[in-house]
Amino acid sequence: MLERQVSPAVKIGLELGPVLLFFLGYISTRGQVYTIGGTEYDAFILLTAGFIPLMAVATFVLWKLSGRLSRLQLVTLVMVVLFGGLTVWLNDERFFKMKPTAVYSIFAALLFIGLARGQSWLELVMEGALPITHEGWIVLTRRLALMFAALACANEIVWRSMSTDAWVNFRTFVLPFALFLFFMAQAKLFERYKTAADD
Repeated sequence: MLERQVSPAVKIGLELGPVLLFFLGYISTRGQVYTIGGTEYDAFILLTAGFIPLMAVATFVLWKLSGRLSRLQLVTLVMVVLFGGLTVWLNDERFFKMKPTAVYSIFAALLFIGLARGQSWLELVMEGALPITHEGWIVLTRRLALMFAALACANEIVWRSMSTDAWVNFRTFVLPFALFLFFMAQAKLFERYKTAADD
């Protein structure tokens, strides 16, 4: 399938839409318990069960529209299915709360492995989407690996020490905003290491 351009608004909507819908569902049903087949399920568990296919559909639609998916998007989907599935199967919300920790830890580990080999696997994944030199990619990769590691630690602290309400707010708003701020803060790096063709 040929790669096609997708509107940034559509792309963001497909990537963040399921998370926002989960948040809206949570604030409207929190504290409620439902009995299905003689087993009690917290609303959080049932929302997780709905989030899994919703995320899969959003990822499929993005693939159909763009003609491609990044490795990061595929890893994220696999983690949603794995940890979301464990959450529903074991009726234990802790697994879903661990998911961001697992995703960010895997991303950080992969980037650090690439750096140890003198490579920027971020550059390979993004296929040169940013007009910066290889040295710039190395610096950006190192910073992003550290950022992912910090987010993984932050998620662990929040879900283990705070309420579910606090974690849902953290997952919905803080994590995406932190990554947005991270990339905005790299403006000087992009300027310093931009390729000669962009001068």
